[in-house]
Amino acid sequence: MLFINLLNKKLHIVSFDIPFPPNYGGVIDVFYKIKALHLLGWKIHLHCFLYGRKEAKELEMYCEKVSYYPRDIARSKLFQRLPYIVSSRNNKHLTDALLADNSPILFEGLHTTFPLQDKRLKGRKMIVRSHNIEHEYYRHLGLAENNLFKRYYFNSEATKLESYEPIFKNTTGIAAISRSETKHFQKHYGNKAFYLPAFHPYEKAIQPKGIGKYALYHGNLSIAENHKAAMFLIKEVFNDLNIEFIIAGNHPNAELKKAIKLSPSFKLIENPTNLIMEKLISEAQLHVLPAFQSTGIKLKLLAALFNGRHVITNSTMTEGTGLDDLCEIANNPFEIKKKIMDLSDVSVSIKNQNKRESILIQEFSNSISAKELEKHLNNY
Repeated sequence: MLFINLLNKKLHIVSFDIPFPPNYGGVIDVFYKIKALHLLGWKIHLHCFLYGRKEAKELEMYCEKVSYYPRDIARSKLFQRLPYIVSSRNNKHLTDALLADNSPILFEGLHTTFPLQDKRLKGRKMIVRSHNIEHEYYRHLGLAENNLFKRYYFNSEATKLESYEPIFKNTTGIAAISRSETKHFQKHYGNKAFYLPAFHPYEKAIQPKGIGKYALYHGNLSIAENHKAAMFLIKEVFNDLNIEFIIAGNHPNAELKKAIKLSPSFKLIENPTNLIMEKLISEAQLHVLPAFQSTGIKLKLLAALFNGRHVITNSTMTEGTGLDDLCEIANNPFEIKKKIMDLSDVSVSIKNQNKRESILIQEFSNSISAKELEKHLNNY
C-alpha cells in the first residue's frame, strides 16, 4: 500500500487559509510550495479553511482536488484549553478526508494540526510546516499591541501555544522556515526537524538599473508589528530627512493614516495589488525594513532582495536567514539615517548584484527546496 502511494506521489496539504491570491507572507509560502511540488509530479489534495477569502478555481491548476472547510470563529473558542488558531480549525470532515487513504500529510502551520490528536492517524507520514515558533510570535504581537483586549488575547494565545507545541511529537517531520528555528525544534524534538527555506514567486534576482526614486517600507499593516515598524520609521527615522518615503500595505489603521500627514514627503499606498507592489519595489532606491521580532522569515525581505536595490534592515530581521551579507545592517535610528543618506544616490554595484544572485538562488531555490521536502515525504 505504501509502495503504491509513493508511485502515485499522492499528498494531502492542509492549509490554514486559502492560498490564492498569494498576497501575504504565509499563503505565499503555501502557494509556491504547491506549485513546486506539482512540477515534481505530486498529486495534491488541498484542504483549505474558509474565512474572509473566496474559493479559488486557480488552485485546481496545481491540485487534483481542493476541499474547503468553514473555520469556526465563535468567541466561545477563545475560552477553550486549546489555542484559538487550532480549536477554530477543528473539522470532522477534514479528519475523515485525511483518513480516507494512506497518503502523506503536510500540515501548513501549527494552526492546522488538530487532527494530530486523532490516534487513527498514528503511523502516517505527517510533516508540519512551521512558519514561526508560534508562542514566541504571539508573545511579540502582544508586546507590539496597544489595544488592551488584543494584547490580552495575544498573551493568552502565546501561553496556550507553548503548552500545545509538544503535539509535534506526533509528527514524523517538522519543516522549519529558518535556520535558527530549526535549532529550536531540533533541541526539543530531535532530528525530525529540518530546515526548509521559504517558497516565493521569484525565479531569479533582478536588480533594477540606475538610481531609484524613493525609500519604501511595505508589509501587511494590519499586523501590529508591521504597524509598529511603520510608525517607528515615520517618527524616528524619516522625521527630519528630506527624502520621499512611501509606506505600502494592506489595511492601515487610523493612527498610521494620521501620521502620514505629518510630512508632504510621506505617502501611503493602501491595499496595493501585486502589480502595483512589484512596481513600487522596482522603482525604490532604498528598502527600509526594520523588524522587532526574529520569528520566521519575512517574505518582504526576499521580495526586496530579489527585485529591489539597497536593503536597509536590522539584525533582528536577518537572524537565522543567512541573508545578513546582502543587506545593510543598522540597529538604531542614527545608524538607519546614516545608511539612508549614504545610499540615497548610489547604484548597486555589479559585484553586489552578482553576490546577491548567487546567494539567493543557492539558498532560496523553490525547485531545490521542493526536492528536499520530497526526500522527507518519501523517507518512510
